[in-house]
Amino acid sequence: MFDEAGTDASLEEIARRAGVGVGTLYRNFPTRIELIEAVYRHNVDELCASGARLAESLEPRAAFEAWLLEFVAYAGSKRGLAGALRSALGDDASHVFADVHDRLTSSGDALLHAAQADGGIRDDVETMDVLRAVSGVCMAAPDWRDPAKTQRALRIVLDGLRYRPAD
Repeated sequence: MFDEAGTDASLEEIARRAGVGVGTLYRNFPTRIELIEAVYRHNVDELCASGARLAESLEPRAAFEAWLLEFVAYAGSKRGLAGALRSALGDDASHVFADVHDRLTSSGDALLHAAQADGGIRDDVETMDVLRAVSGVCMAAPDWRDPAKTQRALRIVLDGLRYRPAD
């Protein structure tokens, strides 16, 4: 619902789609901002869990690249959620963002370091370098939600990660 209607989405409609009564929604999330924070954290949980699954099923560079594609989708969905949290919580939101930053960095580090050890990714970059580059490139375009265009932009960044520049 937040992706469709933004963070002002009807709580009644959210409850209906979740198959619960609005009272149940309010018992679990007494305020809209608590629901927004829970969704925000859930998205991070999913992305981090995906990193672990990808590491088990793909070779290291492919796992890192697949995780970055999922990161792009996460980054797009978090835009409104992060803004709502900042607006509602002010400085109190910093603990949420610090926790998310740490968790994403940890998940990305595991994948990146494996890809670097395997020789698939240059060894002079850090996870946050890559996440910033990917976010900037993919979200600067007005059509960043188009999977084909997002993948093309991501491939440009990833190509740069494979090669070490000549000194």
